[in-house]
Amino acid sequence: MLKFSANLSLLFTEVELVDRFQAAADSGFRAVEIQFPYSLPAAQIEQILGEQSLKLVLFNIDADDLLQGGEGLASAPKKQDQFKYALEQAESYARFLKPDVINVLPGRCIDSKKNGYYLDTFKRNLELALEAFSPLGIKTVFEAINTVDMPHFLISSGAQMLEVLQDVNQRDLLMQYDIYHAAKMEDNYAEFIQDHAEKIGHIQFADNPGRGEPTTGNIDFAQLFALIDNSGYQGWLGAEYKPSESTVKSLEWYANYK
Repeated sequence: MLKFSANLSLLFTEVELVDRFQAAADSGFRAVEIQFPYSLPAAQIEQILGEQSLKLVLFNIDADDLLQGGEGLASAPKKQDQFKYALEQAESYARFLKPDVINVLPGRCIDSKKNGYYLDTFKRNLELALEAFSPLGIKTVFEAINTVDMPHFLISSGAQMLEVLQDVNQRDLLMQYDIYHAAKMEDNYAEFIQDHAEKIGHIQFADNPGRGEPTTGNIDFAQLFALIDNSGYQGWLGAEYKPSESTVKSLEWYANYK
């Protein structure tokens, strides 16, 4: 049976983050995810989750300037101390919130000649994340992001993610697979999920083009969700899209899956 989580960084933005948990619960969600939860104290989030009978399934390690066009943290060789601080911060939140997975965003390499150097740094930092999160029973994930929306992103395809998995070779390292980003890169996301479901720790989705809710683009989500349901995938599906209208109006697709 499919399990859906609401991404509170993109959904229910009509209200402040602290109020989005109740909005998600009122809309029928039993799980949420947050890109970066650090604007709220971990203890406060834990309390709200309990009040709303919600589970937090995923959050990201801080990525510094990535969303502002910078290179981020996890693969930047000159930002190792900053990454270690971000990792400690994420670990402190993880002890309170106990998510299923924590995402490490690879970031950008602006100079393509240094891609190998940045990839080596990223893989070493994944190992540090595994050392921090595995003892807590939490899987570490990482994701590919399309290079149209984020030029120079270090990892942009499923094939690249598989290479990293093979190189690091740790049981608790899995992929976070984002259907929107895969579609944007013209990857065969349906085939990839079927072939590698056991290596995927979390799935996120939005329609393409536009990154809106299902039915706003070209992806056949009824067919895709059925495929995922039959693939053996065990994790959550995170609704991480930009609502075309209000969030509540954008949730018509969800009526069949509550």
